[in-house]
Amino acid sequence: MSNSSSEPVVIRLLDREYTVGCEPGERDSLLVAAKLLDGKMREIRGSNRMAALDRVAVLAALNFAHELQQLRGDAEGRDRELERTLGDLHRKLDGLLDTPSR
Repeated sequence: MSNSSSEPVVIRLLDREYTVGCEPGERDSLLVAAKLLDGKMREIRGSNRMAALDRVAVLAALNFAHELQQLRGDAEGRDRELERTLGDLHRKLDGLLDTPSR
């Protein structure tokens, strides 16, 4: 723990304990993330109790990285669509405001 404000938190992954540093106020979020990772690792390991821990961890990380990449792509697509819609609305509004009133 290089940062003096971090605090040690024990997490469990596949029945092994790890102590990691955590910023104050982020403990609950870290524990939720660890539980999510543990679940993904258990899913990947399945009934093969002899699966190498590093392989299971890498596959879990790749799964989460892929999901994150998809979410970012979806968000970028929504952002572009929102920008187009707002641009259209601004042009329509400008057109209405530029029309001389009678």
